[in-house]
Amino acid sequence: MRIAYIYTALTTFGGVDRVLTEKANYLADILGHEVYIITDSQAGRPPVFPLSDKVHHIDLETDFDEQYHYGIVKRFLCYRRLMKQYRQRLEDTLRKIRPQITISTCGRDLDFLNDLKDGSIKMAESHTTKEYMRNLYLMKAKGFPYSMVANHWTHKMEKSVQRLKEFVVLNEHDAESWRAIRQVKVIPNSLPFKTESVSTLNHHRIISVGRLSVEKGADRMIEIWKQLAPSHPGWSVEWFGHGPLQDKVSAILKEQHLDDSFHMHAPVQNIKDEYLKSDIYALCSRFEGFGMVLIEAMSCGLPCVSFDCPHGPRTIITNEQNGFLIPEDDIDAYVVCMDRLMNDIELRQRIGQAGRQSSQQYAPEQIMKQWETLFEATIQSNK
Repeated sequence: MRIAYIYTALTTFGGVDRVLTEKANYLADILGHEVYIITDSQAGRPPVFPLSDKVHHIDLETDFDEQYHYGIVKRFLCYRRLMKQYRQRLEDTLRKIRPQITISTCGRDLDFLNDLKDGSIKMAESHTTKEYMRNLYLMKAKGFPYSMVANHWTHKMEKSVQRLKEFVVLNEHDAESWRAIRQVKVIPNSLPFKTESVSTLNHHRIISVGRLSVEKGADRMIEIWKQLAPSHPGWSVEWFGHGPLQDKVSAILKEQHLDDSFHMHAPVQNIKDEYLKSDIYALCSRFEGFGMVLIEAMSCGLPCVSFDCPHGPRTIITNEQNGFLIPEDDIDAYVVCMDRLMNDIELRQRIGQAGRQSSQQYAPEQIMKQWETLFEATIQSNK
């Protein structure tokens, strides 16, 4: 089977980069398929996560960053020119490699993918919730006339999704939000690594992994830690991730005298080692398409605490059984739960063991079997 994925660039430590890389490697190395990843703006940078030699990476060398050098009118014209260039290069590439299935990751290619005449079956997979796709919610929040533009793009995106042969989301809750548009398939992400060992849960260390942006909720973690730190000397929060709020977050920590116990770190490739040196995983996101970090931490035996944000965590965590779900934005309840865990190693061990066991349902061999079944059925139905 020849499969092509379309993605912007494999240049960040984000979850989508890791998921896509691991998926492509598994399809090529373990299942023996011919796999391509087509990016538009890799710009000569090596993929952050190692790609198998059997995975073909093609970059279309379309510099979408160019548009940001101009004012709004010239930027619009530049973007149209770049999109025309991108479309032509993508269509030429697909016609050359002749994949049986082409999969969008819901980037800008989704606008025209269905109209490309390369002969492949068109599918897409979403890595975030419907309401937060393409960050259109940020545009809507600016009010009129930005909300009108955002609504136009939302409608266009929905029309494109309707025309796809298959559309895959990460959880049943997000699937429900698409029901009025079309039927969808649900396939969760898989664990990106295996570990035979687990944390001792006796390091006095809380870990969070995520981009320093509004949606990941570093501000909420700071507020939680401000209440916990005085009664838990010797404990620390270790946050791994970069992002646009990095300077702001660092300034807040210093201003509130928390920088000696709330530590910021650059992203690391082998995050498993950091989980194994930690006691609790704290997720403070405002929304999550899935919550890859939760199953990663669970597989290392860490008890996880998360706000019940849309929509991923509630799919993974059963409250008080394999983790803790806190009512959305209830800082006080989150503090109480964390305090309870920090004071009770037996509770950490019990929840951590249950989480590790439940994380095994996301083993690659389980999840990738679902993808291969979908691919085979889609090709068969298209004959």
